[in-house]
Amino acid sequence: MTLLSARQFTSILAIALLFVLAEVQPALARASMDTGAGKPYKILTSGKQVTVKSTRDIKNVMVWTASGHRIVEQREINANSFSFHVDNINEKFFFLMIQYEGQKPFTEKIGVR
Repeated sequence: MTLLSARQFTSILAIALLFVLAEVQPALARASMDTGAGKPYKILTSGKQVTVKSTRDIKNVMVWTASGHRIVEQREINANSFSFHVDNINEKFFFLMIQYEGQKPFTEKIGVR
């Protein structure tokens, strides 16, 4: 009888541990995501024109569509502002990558009208 209760206890403990771990993982993923507070730039859109304003000099900018077509790739910008147009493209969502000197790139999804 004690062997059966030890198995039941172990099963209940394993199930409880799985529920706790399943609940903790999304919280850890949310905590590790960039909340935007650490971004050194702002993205301003006006129709089909997109402007990136930064507190530091931007090194590289790349923009591509959801289907993977690269529409803008500008290197060695070395300015704190960069503008571009997305004319003749019928998509509403784009992905933007901004890179600064000596840092990992920031990537963001943007929408235009």
